[in-house]
Amino acid sequence: MKLDVDVLRYLSKDDFRVLTAVEMGMRNHEIVPAELIDRIASLKHGGTYKVLKNLLKHKLLHHDSSKYDGFRLTYLGYDFLAIKTLVNRGVISSVGRKLGTGKESDIYEVAAEDGTVLAMKLHRLGRVSFRAVKSKRDYLRHRSSFNWLYLSRLAALKEFAFMKALEEHEFPVPNAVDCNRHCVIMSLVQGYPLVQVKELQNPETVFETVLGVIVRLAEHGLIHCDFNEFNIMIDDDEKVTVIDFPQMVSVSHRNAQMYFDRDVECIFKFFQKRFNLSFQVSTDDNEGSDADTDETGWPSFSSISKSSGFLDKELAASGFSRKDQEDIEKFIEEDIDDTDSDREESEDKQFVESTEANVKGLSSLHLEEQEEQTSNSDEDGVEVKQWSCEAGQDNRPEIQDDSDKEEDNQSAIENDAELNKSLNKQRKRAVAAARGGRRSFASRNSYKDKGGKSSQNSRIQKQLCSW
Repeated sequence: MKLDVDVLRYLSKDDFRVLTAVEMGMRNHEIVPAELIDRIASLKHGGTYKVLKNLLKHKLLHHDSSKYDGFRLTYLGYDFLAIKTLVNRGVISSVGRKLGTGKESDIYEVAAEDGTVLAMKLHRLGRVSFRAVKSKRDYLRHRSSFNWLYLSRLAALKEFAFMKALEEHEFPVPNAVDCNRHCVIMSLVQGYPLVQVKELQNPETVFETVLGVIVRLAEHGLIHCDFNEFNIMIDDDEKVTVIDFPQMVSVSHRNAQMYFDRDVECIFKFFQKRFNLSFQVSTDDNEGSDADTDETGWPSFSSISKSSGFLDKELAASGFSRKDQEDIEKFIEEDIDDTDSDREESEDKQFVESTEANVKGLSSLHLEEQEEQTSNSDEDGVEVKQWSCEAGQDNRPEIQDDSDKEEDNQSAIENDAELNKSLNKQRKRAVAAARGGRRSFASRNSYKDKGGKSSQNSRIQKQLCSW
């Protein structure tokens, strides 16, 4: 969105009061209701809805009535609030032309009250060209919900803190002047981006200077993570200045070596292609090792001594503590679909194992009952033989009548029926315990699983029913 500051001079105190009320309401509302805006603004003579209409006309607010009637701030309205605050502080007095546009920010030329020309950087996270903030930046930490204006504010605060600290340690960075909301005021670098430079008087000296900045940052516990020709400014005297710091991480980050090698590789490749420097860039998996360092001068991340300072701990860069690192890893690498599938597989595995255990228990119980019956029948036979021997009768088995056989068969059938009934009850209890009280509902749209876990479960259930 184009920043038109001409509207700023025509806005009244009531307009800024309503804008501030919408900003305060967005702390816990995605869309702020009009009634809440009216209560927060508390205009003396009323007229909140008239002010909202005026702000909508200048595109400082956005009206949304999809769920309920409410408003939210646009980036232009957020810009006006930040600029108004900086003007009231006396930091800037005018806004000039646009200097550049990046994937996550816009740079404007501003002037102070004494006429000093400064640079104003407005962070605009969430634009179409850069919406992967959730995975590429650690502003969110452990939060699950976010707002683009809030993320832009965090990015500006982080960059201002890094510039202040690096300036104190005499790094070639712009001078940080002030910061408010998503706006950072810094000194204007009199130079050109290195990507626009075609020739250098001393390319070897500039290359060594740039590479020394990367190594010195690592010695102080920081890695730039976006150190390339677009973020390096150089003036007519070939003085180097580094810009753009919101993505910096600590040397204790889990991907610190990868980020360090990537920054070094970008510098090597650019100077080799643009200025034809005579060195070989290694693209193997073992780049950054001691062998590569000896042959090509490639700095090794493991050989750098991190004893010059602890800026990563002072500035709370990502990865400086184990707890923050674990929170970031959980937020970035957690895949809900994978966890759900793993949970279902574990549940199915537990169900199959418990069902098989219950089946084995039922079969062993059935065998034990059969063994008890056979042992009881054998003991009865032995007792009959002993009694017949004691009575002095013939040891040959007596021939029973057909009626006696029928009565024995009926009693055996009744015993088997009772045994099957008890086994069925125990089988149902075992299946219910294995399922954990869950009931299976067959769907009309369910597909046939050939060889999967569902077919294995159905096979076990069929075996239970057959028993």
